[in-house]
Amino acid sequence: MKWGFLIIYFHFLSIATSFGIPRSDKSSILRSSSQLRATSDAKLTLFSPCKINLFLRIIKKRDDGYHDLASLFQAVGFGDTLELKVLEGADTDEFTCNMEGVPTDQTNLVLRALQLMRDKTGHSDTYFSANLIKECPAQAGLGGGSANAATAMFGANELMGNPASLEEMVEWSADLGSDITFFLSRGTAYCTGRGEIMTPIDPPLDAATELVIVKPNVGLSTPTVFKSLEYDKLSDLDPDNLLEEFIDKSETIAMVDDRSFVNDLEPPAFKNLPELKQLKEDLQKVKGFHHIMMSGSGTSIFCIGNPDDTEAFEKEFLSRDLQVFFAQFISRPEGKWYEKPPPS
Repeated sequence: MKWGFLIIYFHFLSIATSFGIPRSDKSSILRSSSQLRATSDAKLTLFSPCKINLFLRIIKKRDDGYHDLASLFQAVGFGDTLELKVLEGADTDEFTCNMEGVPTDQTNLVLRALQLMRDKTGHSDTYFSANLIKECPAQAGLGGGSANAATAMFGANELMGNPASLEEMVEWSADLGSDITFFLSRGTAYCTGRGEIMTPIDPPLDAATELVIVKPNVGLSTPTVFKSLEYDKLSDLDPDNLLEEFIDKSETIAMVDDRSFVNDLEPPAFKNLPELKQLKEDLQKVKGFHHIMMSGSGTSIFCIGNPDDTEAFEKEFLSRDLQVFFAQFISRPEGKWYEKPPPS
C-alpha cells in the first residue's frame, strides 16, 4: 500500500486524539473562559517554532498560479515568542515587535490571525495586546511568519475560552496562508496541495534529532525563487517513497538515504544566489553533519547533526556574514502548545 493512502487513513482514524483538546484536564494549559476572564491580567507567553522541510517536491503549477507540492515538514526548537493578553474594553488590537521592518499594520499575520479568530468564533468584542519577540530572520525558508499566525490563533482561542476546536482552526488557517496549517500539527506532517493539506505524522519524528541552521544575511523572496523554476529539471523521486523512507527511519534520521533529502527549490535559489550554493558545499565539508539541505525557498541551510569540532566550526562560519542557530526537532504535547527546549 502506498504511504500516501496509509497516512491519510491514520489521519482520519486518529484525528480526534491527534487534534483533540482535553477541556477537563486541569493539568492542561487550556483553561475555562471564566478562569481567564477573572482578571484583565490574563496573559499567555507562547513559543512560536520554526520549521524545516526534510524533502520538498514541486509537483506541478496550478491554473490559479500556485504550485502543488509534497513536503515533509518538521518543527524545530528555534523560533520566536508571542506574548498575548486580552484588552478589556478595547475596540482594536495592539501589536508590537522588537524586529525592525516587521509590519505592524493589518498586513501582519498575527493581527490577521486575531481578526480571523474573532470572525470565525463570533467573539467580535475580544481584542488583544500582542508582543512578538522575533528571533527568526525574514526570507529564511523557516516559516517564521506562518508560525506566528498559528501561535496567535491557538493563544487567542485559549484566552477566549476555547470556542473553536483544533480541527476548526486547521480548516480556518488555510485562509491566511499555506504553511500555517502545519504548525497546528504535533510537529511532523506531510503537506500537499499548496501546503495547506496536512496529514499529521503520529508519533512525530524523534525529538532528540539535533541540527544546525545557517542563514546568510541576505534573503530571497519566494516568488523570485519560483519564477526561476525550470520544470524539466525537477526531481522525479516519488514523494510516497520519500515519506516511507523517513517514517521507516524516524528514530535515526541520520541514517536516511542522503538522496531522500531533496528540495526542488534549491536549483532556482542557487541560480539567483550562487553564494548560497557555495555555502552548502562548504558545509558539506564539515565533519559531523550527516545531511545538508536548503529549507523551503531559502535562504537557510540546515545540517542534520552537530560539528565534531564546534569551536572550529563557529570560528569559520561566524566570521562570515552568517547567522548560526543550534536546534533540535520538537513536537507538541497532545492538547498543549509547543515549548521551547531548555538551553543545552
